[in-house]
Amino acid sequence: MITLIKNGYVLDPSTNTEGIYDVLVEDDVIKQVAKNIEDKAHQVIDASGKYVMPGFIDLHVHLREPGFEYKETIATGSQAAAVGGYTTICPMPNTKPAIDNKCMIEYLKYKAAEEAAVNIVPIGAITIGQAGNKLADIKAMANAGAMAVSEDGKSVMDINLYVEGMRAAKEAGIPVFAHCEDKTLVKTGVMNAGKRAEELGLEGISNAVEDVITARDILLAKETGVSLHLCHCSTEDSVRLVKMAKEMSLKVTGEVCPHHFTLCDEDIPCDDPNYKMNPPLRAAKDVEALKVALRDGIMDVISTDHAPHSAEEKSGSMAQSPFGIVGSETAFALTFTELVKGGYLTPMQMVEKMSYNPAKILGIDKGSLAPGKIADLVIADPNLEYAIDVNKFVSKGKNSPFHGRRVYGKVELTMVSGEVVYEA
Repeated sequence: MITLIKNGYVLDPSTNTEGIYDVLVEDDVIKQVAKNIEDKAHQVIDASGKYVMPGFIDLHVHLREPGFEYKETIATGSQAAAVGGYTTICPMPNTKPAIDNKCMIEYLKYKAAEEAAVNIVPIGAITIGQAGNKLADIKAMANAGAMAVSEDGKSVMDINLYVEGMRAAKEAGIPVFAHCEDKTLVKTGVMNAGKRAEELGLEGISNAVEDVITARDILLAKETGVSLHLCHCSTEDSVRLVKMAKEMSLKVTGEVCPHHFTLCDEDIPCDDPNYKMNPPLRAAKDVEALKVALRDGIMDVISTDHAPHSAEEKSGSMAQSPFGIVGSETAFALTFTELVKGGYLTPMQMVEKMSYNPAKILGIDKGSLAPGKIADLVIADPNLEYAIDVNKFVSKGKNSPFHGRRVYGKVELTMVSGEVVYEA
């Protein structure tokens, strides 16, 4: 199968290619990126006026399978990712049972091969059952295909056990993905501590809940030499701490989610569970710090933390509902609207943070449109304006605070290994 993509605006940080080019795909491989390619292709795709980019890579999703299939499955979550332009996603291990051993990694890979629309890169748990009591067999999981370990949804509070896990990850050659939350400080908080929480009569979560563990984990990464990736950073001081780590030449990277650089706690209109996520929407000064950090390269990655829940779970008060919002199908539009049109990122920087940098952190040969690479790519219209409609989401989860929000930028086509897996 030969596919020729004509006249698209190519954005490829791996080769520093930017401009109007044709892209020739033969079977599952990119064969050529050049001006005016003449080839007898089986299909020709007109990408005039559209961006052509290496497929996005999401380091942080929750597919809920096994155990919570009523929220999401590998099939529905991966298709939602394809709609969002993602060609590779990393499901977190907080399923039931947890992805905490070699057999569960193999199970996830088998299910993905049978049902997933995009590439699935497994993340293993740090402790057995994510209970924080006993170390999982990190080496065995890495050998089975886990590309990182994480206790996402919580932090490993036993510092000695965590150090042991970091050392095991370093020995296995994989990074630790850290969810930074001091559970002794969070108590029963449901949103950012501040004036808005007081107005709504809701328990607050201070910035220190995140910052204390961020500082701890960076210092432990220095001690152990492990590669540390900080998930869903949300505070001004997290930015300062990551900047410090980079100045110390530590192997530390950080990600920001679109909801954290788009909304602040003052944007929460009422006691609405669709605005409840962990970490919470922070103050306006934190939002600005995250945007500047992405602009300046302090924060490396934009991830979604896609976290679907049922409508029943996301009804009532924030006090009783679970944390989390969906993000796979809105991330590109929010990023383009808030950061590119907002003047913080160039289109090339956006692709760097959504594709090229995530591939480097995982150590996978993706995030590139160079000839010879696997043809994972996305075509998107940057000029299309529309309103986000949660009722049109492919994901089982409709829990998003962005319903009705007007945005620019829509994914038109997603290709995985040369095969179109989504077309608008």
